[in-house]
Amino acid sequence: MEGIIILHNYIFFYLILIFIFIFWFLTQILYQFFFIFHYPKSRYEVTWIRFHYNSLRNITHFSQLEIIWTLLPGLVLILIAVPSFSLLYAMDEVLNPLLTFKAIGHQWYWSYEFSDSLFEQEIVFDSNVLFESQLNLGEFRLLSVDNPLVLPTNTHIRTVVTSMDVLHSWAIPSYGIKIDACPGRLNQVFLFIQREGTFYGQCSELCGVSHSIMPITVKAISI
Repeated sequence: MEGIIILHNYIFFYLILIFIFIFWFLTQILYQFFFIFHYPKSRYEVTWIRFHYNSLRNITHFSQLEIIWTLLPGLVLILIAVPSFSLLYAMDEVLNPLLTFKAIGHQWYWSYEFSDSLFEQEIVFDSNVLFESQLNLGEFRLLSVDNPLVLPTNTHIRTVVTSMDVLHSWAIPSYGIKIDACPGRLNQVFLFIQREGTFYGQCSELCGVSHSIMPITVKAISI
């Protein structure tokens, strides 16, 4: 997620530059070739507009300028593409995880399985939404669950995601993760949580009538 935010800020810098240039160019065209042309204050302004109009006609066949304004956008795209592809491949990097768990989507709740050799026996539990009558003070409506997923910080974690019925999507915005849960298919994504806390997400696939009450709650604690 940190990489996504950094890439967003990096690309936004170029967007601001392009917006300023295009906005300045547009205002100049509207002002000089519409307002002054139709409402000139003097004959000098009319002559000045006609001179610039004839100059623009010459610019339209200025091959060197055409090369420049073709290469500049291409250069900007290259400057944006390089960090974009680097982040894309970094997010799909296959690591050697210390911990692996499986997230299974159901209509309409999540279940989790821990079957690593780290544990003496397999751990399987369901995670259902807490309804308003079950909430304690300070808990979030439609985000809190009865059995939150507990994960360690500063640990490489592999998440295997699948579904038992229809398409679901295991998504936690704070982690920059959104991965589909498909019946009969295993998808995987890697986690590295850098700080302790409680993080929330929801199913991001339209999976049925109770799609809106299928939350994800992760409690990150020290290993």
